Amino acid sequence: MALGPTQRLKDGIVAVETMTRFALAVLALASGVYTYLGVRSILDGSPTGVFFAAIIYSVSVSVGIYAFWSYMARFYPHITSRTGKTAMLFVMACGAAMILAMSSWLNAAALAGSAAVEQHLSETIEGYSADLDRAHQNALAAQSLLPDIQRAAERFTQLAAVERQSGSLTGTTGSGSVVQLLSQMAGQMRSLEAGINGSREQVTELFEQGQKRLETMRSLVSAPGRIEPRADQFSTEAVALTGVISSLTQTSIAPSIRRAADDLSLGFIAPVADGTDANLINRQDQVMATVRASVAAQSKALAKAADNILGRAPVEERRFVPLSSAEAVLTYAQDFIPAWAGAISIDLLPGVMVFILAVAHASIRRQEEKLPYAERITAGELLRALEVQRALAAKGVDLEAAVADRKKDGSRDGEPDDTKPDAAKAEDTTGENAKGDDELTNITSLDARSRRDRQNEDR
Repeated sequence: MALGPTQRLKDGIVAVETMTRFALAVLALASGVYTYLGVRSILDGSPTGVFFAAIIYSVSVSVGIYAFWSYMARFYPHITSRTGKTAMLFVMACGAAMILAMSSWLNAAALAGSAAVEQHLSETIEGYSADLDRAHQNALAAQSLLPDIQRAAERFTQLAAVERQSGSLTGTTGSGSVVQLLSQMAGQMRSLEAGINGSREQVTELFEQGQKRLETMRSLVSAPGRIEPRADQFSTEAVALTGVISSLTQTSIAPSIRRAADDLSLGFIAPVADGTDANLINRQDQVMATVRASVAAQSKALAKAADNILGRAPVEERRFVPLSSAEAVLTYAQDFIPAWAGAISIDLLPGVMVFILAVAHASIRRQEEKLPYAERITAGELLRALEVQRALAAKGVDLEAAVADRKKDGSRDGEPDDTKPDAAKAEDTTGENAKGDDELTNITSLDARSRRDRQNEDR
């Protein structure tokens, strides 16, 4: 009854030995296959060269994984010393790290490489979309100045018309110097208005082109098929979109408005008063001075508004960096934890089987240590011990006296062994068939009665 659990553990270990080897082989083969797919995604060159290079690498990985875990399953469960276990655990940790470095990340690239590249393309689209919107907003910011410019142009136009018809400014009707000046200012404002309206059309056209590029890029990300040709076409669209964003940045009318605002005040040239009398000339000069002050105020307001627009942060040029599937898996590892977990599990699952075997063997050793020696020996060991016992009895060796003398000698530390009895010497002469003093002691206790019976028969 006491030997039942131990024997069942031993039988279980023997039963799963073939399954363990088969599982190791399958896991190593699976890791090699995914490693091959991962290597193919990062190698460049001729198709034949890439094929053979990937095959050689994946076969090396499969053989290395199978051999490493086979050694661990064979040796680690049978090591009992603390030092030996620590050393083997260190070796196992080093081997696991090497397997992760040479295989697991390539397995992850094969499992989630395409999805990782698509993730990279999607995030790139988001960045380009934000850049396009910012460039569009900066280009349209000058449109906010259009109502002010229109009001100023309308005001100068109306003043010129009123002065021409009723002479409300100078008191004299007709087209004189004041009317010419007011018409000139109105013309400059209309010119600015036309420039802003023309810029709006160009900005709208460029923005529509950018939107079409973004739509094409989004369709490439979500399209079925291999990711490599889609990524190449995506790169082409990204370069074209970068050009559109640069054109939008350069199309802004704000710098032109800033220069025009300076020209309004610095380049103001009032015509010479053309009145027929001194009083009219004086009134014309006063009106033109008022117009000059109004133009200066308008120029200052436009310059300030243009400076606010120009003070916005410019859109920095974005550069698209293509990534291979292996690089994308590493870059976006946090988004593909399940794929990484599966890739690592394929390589390190044999370690779980190694620890299962180690626990089973340790349990067997603990159970056997609690049993008497007679219950731990096998039938073959018992038969050999009985043969030794019979050989000694046939030569007339007193086994009880030999055992007693051996125990006495063992209790005295450092005592020379010159007084060893003849029985012990006889035991040494036949020691090649014995299993040691402990075994002899146990066998003697087991078969003492049968030995005495055979001695009585010899007499």
